[in-house]
Amino acid sequence: MITVKNSNGLLIILLFLGLFSCEKAPQSTIEKAPNIILILADDLGYSDLGAFGGEIDTPNLNWLASQGIKFTQFFNTSRCCPTRASLLTGLYNHQAGIGQMTTDTGLDAYRGHITTSAVTLAEVLKNSGYHTGMVGKWHVSNTVVQESPDAQLAWLNHQEEHPLFSPIEQYPTNRGFEKYFGNIWGVVDFFDPFSLVNGTEPVTEVPENYYHTDAINDTASVYIREFVKDDKPFFLYVAHTAPHWPLHALPEDIEKYKDTYKVGWDSIRIQRYNRLVKLGMIDPNVAPLSERWDSEVSWEENEDKDWDAHAMAVHAAMVDRMDQGIGRIIETLRELEELDNTLIVFLSDNGASSENAMRYGPGFDRPSHTRSGEKIHYPVEKDVLPGPQTTFTSIGIRWANVANTPFQYWKMESFEGGIHTPMIAFWPNRIKESAGTISNQVGHVMDFMATFADVAKAEYPQSWNGIPITPLAGKSLLPIFEGKKREGHPILFNEHEGGRYVRTSEWKLVTLDAKQPWQLFRINEDQTESNDLADRYPGIVHELDSLWQNWAIKNNVLPKP
Repeated sequence: MITVKNSNGLLIILLFLGLFSCEKAPQSTIEKAPNIILILADDLGYSDLGAFGGEIDTPNLNWLASQGIKFTQFFNTSRCCPTRASLLTGLYNHQAGIGQMTTDTGLDAYRGHITTSAVTLAEVLKNSGYHTGMVGKWHVSNTVVQESPDAQLAWLNHQEEHPLFSPIEQYPTNRGFEKYFGNIWGVVDFFDPFSLVNGTEPVTEVPENYYHTDAINDTASVYIREFVKDDKPFFLYVAHTAPHWPLHALPEDIEKYKDTYKVGWDSIRIQRYNRLVKLGMIDPNVAPLSERWDSEVSWEENEDKDWDAHAMAVHAAMVDRMDQGIGRIIETLRELEELDNTLIVFLSDNGASSENAMRYGPGFDRPSHTRSGEKIHYPVEKDVLPGPQTTFTSIGIRWANVANTPFQYWKMESFEGGIHTPMIAFWPNRIKESAGTISNQVGHVMDFMATFADVAKAEYPQSWNGIPITPLAGKSLLPIFEGKKREGHPILFNEHEGGRYVRTSEWKLVTLDAKQPWQLFRINEDQTESNDLADRYPGIVHELDSLWQNWAIKNNVLPKP
């Protein structure tokens, strides 16, 4: 077991891991392949970042966007672990074994972990001579649970220790990563995370001033310093848990936004929309602001406005703190003279979440008490403010709708608010003439495998450890980085818990649930899905439905477990 506890804070973790070094690697006379850093936010709204119209202070990500490319038509698979499976493998998530969440149903597309018929980015790049490291949220493996609810809660509350959070062969270090520090499961207490490991060893205690977002970013910097000691390039996957609920943030960060959201949902949403238009991120003629969710309820009539404004302030504080640490990663690269030769990609795994975490209560991945025995509140009545460790709260459905401006819906859904992701690509050595531009070329998270293999001159294998590997579904983004028009995806598909879509360059057929009728949108003229044309064009509905059914059968999406 690993024990990490010291009043000096996070630095002790880094020293304990044996990774901290200020030595500069010698410069090679041979041009090195590019380093690759993939940064993934968790439940970040489309318009949360300043570079995407938000009021949250994100100067470091804004700078990356100003020196790189902002993608306005980039898509995920609508939820945490399915997106991570697709992103890591270059496949549709069902092809990679995670059609739903992390439970193994026995069906090939619903194994709940990345299967052996898929390879990860780390495996491919490591095989091509890269160092590989990961920090943060894994969430693509089966979850080990205890034999009773009481035993599970004792484990979640750090009152019991158990060696494995998932089958060990599914840990990151057994899927291509040389180094790993982070949480195996999805939900964490940001001040004392459950399922925290170094490599494969549980981290059984953390310093008193631990904050998970800082630990993720600062460990990333430590890994970079370690990797550059030789001439090998590195791949680093920085998988944040921010701003996923629970709403946990540091007081000084919350203070910064204490008054920002008191103006209410409509005001913030309109401000974000207007900035998106001004930035050239959207064309109001094809992306009108969709109606606010539950708009008959006004902010003035909201009895919980003080609580709600504070909740969104904590959300903003979590994003702000993430950006601060990303700034330290950038400074580490600059100090080590590696910045120009590093491709940095930033995106969110899905839209902001509409979940009411308070109603979940303790259980499965949610503790009832802190390590020291303090009760954790799930304030359904909004009688305890979000922010500290003793609360498990979320921003709720209306703020999620605001965070995903200008789109409808949110995480889990196949509508644009669930699948439309903010994406930034930065690479000074290759993104030069295109720096600061906005790309409306369509991309998908499964494109990263083809992209990184392309820039690293790595080979995507036909087999791995004697097992045939599913052929790539993604396509390289490199032509876009170089200012060219690429041959993209003529059709994209999605399915999650019954929600589904099929999308062409002109049309999008989508539904919230398999029991509900399809809705049809001319997506190239109606990006906010405001005008359902299903009744007007039944032939197109039938044609696209057939395409979706064929894709679903081919990729084992159907039958559902």
